[in-house]
Amino acid sequence: MAEDAKALIELASRRFVGEVPALEPMKLVVGVELRGRGDVQHFRLEMPGAKVTKGPAADARVRVDMRREFFNVMAREGKIADWIEAFTYGQAKASGPEQIMRLIVNVVERQQERERTPKARRHA
Repeated sequence: MAEDAKALIELASRRFVGEVPALEPMKLVVGVELRGRGDVQHFRLEMPGAKVTKGPAADARVRVDMRREFFNVMAREGKIADWIEAFTYGQAKASGPEQIMRLIVNVVERQQERERTPKARRHA
């Protein structure tokens, strides 16, 4: 099950960065805590490159905490809007230095704005 979680964390991070490519070069260590039925699993996600290892991340700048069942669905199917909703309504929680959290939020918001803005068309 732990190997499955490692693969899902890697998948989720690659999908997230795929939708927000400006985050790809960011060097960051994230501690991921997945809570299950009386069980808590800790993982360390190192970016860029999405290197996942099992165990607590003592050097993590950002910590993400969520239910395991919810994470399983989000990792496979979640889009940026789904992740924003999860963090907004408390299904997922993130903590860390305010500057880093604000930077990530700003980058994600700008990416969403780019996707909403229609591109100008050239007339030949």
